[in-house]
Amino acid sequence: MRVLTLSGLTFAALFTAACGGADKPAETTAAQSPAVEAPAAPVAEAPVPTAEAAPVAAPVAAPAAAAPAAAVTYASLTGDAAKGEKVFAQCKACHVAEAGKNRVGPSLWALVGRTAGMIPGFNYSKANKASGVIWSEDVLFTYLEAPAKFMPGTRMAFGGLKNAQDRADVIAYLKTKA
Repeated sequence: MRVLTLSGLTFAALFTAACGGADKPAETTAAQSPAVEAPAAPVAEAPVPTAEAAPVAAPVAAPAAAAPAAAVTYASLTGDAAKGEKVFAQCKACHVAEAGKNRVGPSLWALVGRTAGMIPGFNYSKANKASGVIWSEDVLFTYLEAPAKFMPGTRMAFGGLKNAQDRADVIAYLKTKA
């Protein structure tokens, strides 16, 4: 048994007294006796847990800025068609918003409300043809953020519009093209 000395008393003596064995004398050695006890040298042993543990610090709340931002929805924004036309300039490498004209991507004329994969004569990916997606404003808002994530297997290589307001503006612009 490991014996600890606390102010001249041994842990065994304290345990015996606390547990009803006070009528028996505690076992001590000459080295543990208060009369011959030398100053304690530093001990390199790990601390022994006691019944009175150190108080646990309360969790600290994260700063308000570190809290995750609420998801921005299309309904929470107002799109600006003029700004959307400027953002749409980066889409023009593959798309036009004119009726009957396809490029690498299909015409986006009358896109809002249309079912995906429905422009006659355009060679859509299987993922797009089979998706059944109807291009509502909310669906476009999500799709334009990350097209390949929204529709795995799409041929659209565009990385997406990460800025929510840019997406809302492009949708406002596309709504004028019908």
